[in-house]
Amino acid sequence: MTTTSSSSTAATSLPADWRDLIALTKPRVISLVIFTGLCGLLAAPGAIHPVLGFTAILCIAMGAGGAAALNQWWEADLDAGMKRTANRPLPQGRLDRTTARDFAGVLCAVSVFLMGFAVGWLPAAILAISIFYYSVVYTIWLKPRTPQNIVIGGGAGAFPPLIGWVAVTGHVTMMPVLLFAIIFFWTPPHFWALALFVKSDYAKVGIPMMPVVAGEKSTRRQILAYAVLLLPLTAAPWWIGGTGAFYGISALVLSGLFLLLSIRVGLRERDGAEDRMKPEKQLFAYSILYLFVLFAALVVDRFIML
Repeated sequence: MTTTSSSSTAATSLPADWRDLIALTKPRVISLVIFTGLCGLLAAPGAIHPVLGFTAILCIAMGAGGAAALNQWWEADLDAGMKRTANRPLPQGRLDRTTARDFAGVLCAVSVFLMGFAVGWLPAAILAISIFYYSVVYTIWLKPRTPQNIVIGGGAGAFPPLIGWVAVTGHVTMMPVLLFAIIFFWTPPHFWALALFVKSDYAKVGIPMMPVVAGEKSTRRQILAYAVLLLPLTAAPWWIGGTGAFYGISALVLSGLFLLLSIRVGLRERDGAEDRMKPEKQLFAYSILYLFVLFAALVVDRFIML
């Protein structure tokens, strides 16, 4: 009876362990990373063998997941102090930190070497830089020290379309640099919109996010400033002839709406402690949809131009 019960417990606990390992990779967050990497690969001129293309995207996914796991390993104590992250596997004690670190290290190493041997060493090198950028430059150095952490650290999430593009072409040109820049400038208003309505979480654990250090008014103005810059930047691939009108018009419409939502956030003040921050939540939700649709338009445009 005891043996059967123990076996049953072990059998039911194993899938939970795997789910916790998967949770370390932040699957919701990296879904956008994988998608923009795939769009960079599909929009690039030239062709890549489907197996190699799949391998490149797999490596981007593994690298991003490994970097995310390293982030959770390093920030386990901080995550425990924030309501938004307290239920993650490490704060809850469902995984030990050594397992998390080793799992993350294997994912990162395999992703880089597989990319190098199967696809090319230039995309592998850029992938390695992106992993180091997120897990060390952003997580360890910038995030706990400066309110500009998201501005400078935004480069970490901007690499995937560049990697996907280079996996096909083998070299870096203006187009993938512009795709990198679009995500780089999108990141601050996207993340600060979130930071505005979870400010107390960051303040509680001492993370100097912009709303905590500079205040809400300054953060709102900076969200608006980045949204203004984003509109011409997203249209730049069309203006230099790298895309057609479908992408260009889509970029102007999508970025115009992004700017309108940012104006609502940028020019308002919180209406007391009971303010539900609806405009900020709407901007954050739209910013995710925005990037998905913008990069999807890039791929559709590519196939229209063929």
